[in-house]
Amino acid sequence: MAQVQPRAIAPSNATFKDKEKPQEVRRSNILAARAVSDAIRTSLGPKGMDKMIKTGSGEIIISNDGATILKHMAVLHPAARMLVDVSAAQDIEAGDGTTSVAILTGAFLGAADRLLNKGIHPTLIAESFQRAAKRSCEILLDMSYKIQLDDREQLIRAASTSLSSKIVSQHSSILSPLAVDSVLKVINEEQNNVDLNDIRLIKKVGGTIDDTQSIKGVVLTQNVVKSAGGPTRVEKAKIGLVQFQLSPPKPDMENNVVVNDYRQMDKILKEERAYLLNICKKIKKSKCNVLLIQKSILRDAVNDLALHFLSKLNIMVIKDIERDEVEFLAKSTGCKPIADIDNFTEDRLGSADLVEEVESSGSKIVKITGITSKNIKPSVSVIVRGANQLVLDEAERSIHDALCVIRCLVKEKALIAGGGAPEIEVSKTLMKESHTLVGVEQFVYQEFASALEVIPTTLAENAGLNPINVVTDLRNRHENGEKNAGISVRRSGASNTYDEHVLQPVLVSTSAVTLASECVKSILRIDDITFSR
Repeated sequence: MAQVQPRAIAPSNATFKDKEKPQEVRRSNILAARAVSDAIRTSLGPKGMDKMIKTGSGEIIISNDGATILKHMAVLHPAARMLVDVSAAQDIEAGDGTTSVAILTGAFLGAADRLLNKGIHPTLIAESFQRAAKRSCEILLDMSYKIQLDDREQLIRAASTSLSSKIVSQHSSILSPLAVDSVLKVINEEQNNVDLNDIRLIKKVGGTIDDTQSIKGVVLTQNVVKSAGGPTRVEKAKIGLVQFQLSPPKPDMENNVVVNDYRQMDKILKEERAYLLNICKKIKKSKCNVLLIQKSILRDAVNDLALHFLSKLNIMVIKDIERDEVEFLAKSTGCKPIADIDNFTEDRLGSADLVEEVESSGSKIVKITGITSKNIKPSVSVIVRGANQLVLDEAERSIHDALCVIRCLVKEKALIAGGGAPEIEVSKTLMKESHTLVGVEQFVYQEFASALEVIPTTLAENAGLNPINVVTDLRNRHENGEKNAGISVRRSGASNTYDEHVLQPVLVSTSAVTLASECVKSILRIDDITFSR
């Protein structure tokens, strides 16, 4: 009688012997991330399309800025979320090239997928990618052109290249010089960095984008309180920023005081007057003539009686200063926030030559100009104008990108040609160098090099050109030593983009390649997804 063989019981860790699972996990991660990258591929370049996003709160955003689109996309897959983070990192580091970095990551993942199918180990791919990315940065720095910060024309060209892919591109002749001048006014002493918090973008509906202007100084959107007939223009201003209320004190709890005698009533009103008059006199004593009052929730920030006294003392009042504006105002006007009337002294005031309320394009704003105090950082306010809220928001994002481009040039003073030229040049050089390598690395370098061509290919597709013809023409030109040959959308074909003034900071490209390869490395190293309880 044949003996029945007992069935071998699989050990509990058999899942680790299963070769299929890690491959499947990797494939699903790569697929998810590439889906996100393909979703925003159409919005690259000057002929790229815009995306309309409806947020959870019902607000509508129209944008073609990669970081904005990805931030608002409901991405659920954890690997695809990494692409959103890469785009956000590029936005912080360089401010521009947020779409390119997501597209590059997608292309590198496609290359990694092909290499995985050849049976190459993921760690080898990831490490070779990082080496290739490092080499790419060296090639980009070699082909870049050094610039000086006083070469205003070059800076303006770089800013208008950044604006060329936005809705506001036809206004770049106004916005580019504005961005350059704003950044150069707030640059630090060592001339190696710019704090963009010193440039305040203020959005006002009304007028057109042509009415956008920059003002050296501070602009407030709050209006001067005119109900009591106070001044609306003050020269040689001493500015006080108060965080307490100019109104009669209230008990913390809801209490009612029953007054049954008119003498007591008089007494209460007299005390109120005396209390407020006392505060107003202290303010006047410190020589303050412009008073900024922080918004208050618990009780009125300033009541009519106090306004009356202040206008009699010839003090200009601006109320409802938001809490998040306090720090900027303190930094840029030199006044220190005052939380108690007893601390209201002259040394805590800021000074300016002129504070006045002006009318521009149908709405009123308060300008504080000629700020003379020592030890304060110069600040610039840019008033962004637009016909409606959607245009305004997109104009603000576009100006922010242009400011970031100039900041990149301050950090790394070098420009390279745009229009896909650097990617083709790096691709060509890496292809050549791959032949000197041995083993797996040669395959990886070749795949990395061909993945870089996704940028010129996408630019050509979005501009309605034939991508195969354009990219082969570019390769041919680069082989013949034209390292600045890129796609010119104006000429509908390949041309020398450096001479056509299509320029971008080298920092945008180097940080895009580095961040993309780091993201690919982290995605490739994941071989299992487990859920914690």
